[in-house]
Amino acid sequence: MKEISAGGVVYQKLDDELKVLMIVDRYGKVTLAKGKQEPGETIEETTLREISEETGIAGKLVQHLETVHYDYHHAVTKELVNKVVHYYLVEALSSEITVQVEEIQGVRWCAPMEAWKLQQEKGYLNNESVLRKALAHFGLQV
Repeated sequence: MKEISAGGVVYQKLDDELKVLMIVDRYGKVTLAKGKQEPGETIEETTLREISEETGIAGKLVQHLETVHYDYHHAVTKELVNKVVHYYLVEALSSEITVQVEEIQGVRWCAPMEAWKLQQEKGYLNNESVLRKALAHFGLQV
């Protein structure tokens, strides 16, 4: 079975201070906003919809960062799922967070190096290169 998702690294600049949106998922892991593509939706539409649904943040696509591939076993059917996730750099057009409590424990704005530290300590390995590329966009090397 193949599953396509999309999401992104959401950022905002307030008074020249860069902040990155980080999520704590229902498993207690630090992650990025993402979700499954719905029928008839483009990858770009999925990205913006999922960010809005999970965090309440409206965004604007800046650039494609990376497409990640991995396999997992479906929790219910135990079927092997080939997952493809398209990640974008997304500029926040709003800053007030509304958490989708059914899927995530929390969301918060972090300084770039704090976001990187959280990723290193509690993040999914397949998000590491995505966040690295997003930070590099702003001239930050990690």
